[in-house]
Amino acid sequence: MEAFSADIASYLRYLERHVPSFTLLRAGEPPLAAEADETNISRSTVPSGFSGDMNGLEQQARNCQACSLSETRNNVVFGEGTGKSGLMFVGEGPGAEEDRTGRPFVGRAGELLTKMIQAMGLSREDVYIANTVKCRPPGNRVPSPEERNACFSYLEAQIRLMKPRYMILLGQTAAQVVLKQTDGITRIRGKCFEVEQFPGIRIMPTYHPAYLLRNPPAKKDVWSDLQTVMGWMGLSRGQHPEAR
Repeated sequence: MEAFSADIASYLRYLERHVPSFTLLRAGEPPLAAEADETNISRSTVPSGFSGDMNGLEQQARNCQACSLSETRNNVVFGEGTGKSGLMFVGEGPGAEEDRTGRPFVGRAGELLTKMIQAMGLSREDVYIANTVKCRPPGNRVPSPEERNACFSYLEAQIRLMKPRYMILLGQTAAQVVLKQTDGITRIRGKCFEVEQFPGIRIMPTYHPAYLLRNPPAKKDVWSDLQTVMGWMGLSRGQHPEAR
């Protein structure tokens, strides 16, 4: 009987590690004592079909240890804004200032993003701002494929909970993660995309504000992309803000 119980316990542990939805069936039960520490990382990711609210999702993200970025972060940078305009921005990942404050896009690139949003006739509170990864990669390097995959379930849940009608992808990493393709941002920026995973959302890839700080002439391309989205949203399209 003891051997049979051990086999059952082992099988349950296997299901928890390899079948995400199985964890939901055991919600509220304590982990098996022998595996409490071992399963901590797998329990930190968002189960498939997450049915909680944004606050619950954020709390889960703050406790996440699904990848090595959790070992070096100061703060989890989850997301910000009401999204009441129906517009969502997705960037790459937090920088040093974001890691310090726990807020997305508050450094120099964030200041430029705020100006971009204001040029559209909106405020930061009107939109929702998130990143592909919620923890800062050391040295502001590009998130690895493993880190992107570990964090994607959070971004996916944010999109489903926020229900945006329009999405602007800031930079190549965001475009690759959301659109599931490897094309460079220069090749795909300015084009309208719709993806099966997020039906009904019109998606615009464009350059990241950090790229614009290094390459100011590219601002005219981004302004063109923003005007296209403004057209989708029924917003008035005026002159480039720097031409006023």
